[in-house]
Amino acid sequence: MTKKIPFIIVAILSVLISLLTFTYYIICQQEFNLLQNKTVLIQNSLAWKIAFYTHIFFGSIALLIGWIQFVSKWRVQKINLHRTVGKIYVVSVLFSSIAGLGIGIFATGGWIAVLGFITLGLIWFYSTFKAYSSIRAGKIENHKKWMIYSYAICFAAVTLRIWLPILIIVFGEFLMAYRIVAWLCWIPNLLVGYFIINKKKSSTQIA
Repeated sequence: MTKKIPFIIVAILSVLISLLTFTYYIICQQEFNLLQNKTVLIQNSLAWKIAFYTHIFFGSIALLIGWIQFVSKWRVQKINLHRTVGKIYVVSVLFSSIAGLGIGIFATGGWIAVLGFITLGLIWFYSTFKAYSSIRAGKIENHKKWMIYSYAICFAAVTLRIWLPILIIVFGEFLMAYRIVAWLCWIPNLLVGYFIINKKKSSTQIA
């Protein structure tokens, strides 16, 4: 049971953050705090707002349902559910990552933040594409590996919200904190994913 605690925490945080984000930005449309640091051109840009809400809407769906794919009992006993959720996840990542690249170009914090978020978006798209293409080719182990990387990147939506207030307290300002969190929100996640994948490999080899 104790081995499942980290996964349970990930699942709970994913559900909470996805629902809170969806409610705050989509239902209540509270983007003011985000826009106040943007230029007037961005604030009045319909294209930016469409990309932003597309990123938030589909990103929230991906975060909300992605963890379900790692529940082994459901994956084995409810294969149709696994496939359906997987298809929804892939489509959601497709829209959210591409829209994320569009708004990432204009990220607050200059080129450091821009590069961080653009890299995040590219890796998210690539890892999800590899997960999808692997299962289409019948390469189940590769599919599992790339899905771990994909959701590790997706979980950046959670870790960003954990790290950002901490960094603001440490540095005493938003911009410096945002530049750092543009990288810190996803690099440790990938490292954890890498550790999980290699731990699974070691267990398989020993068995």
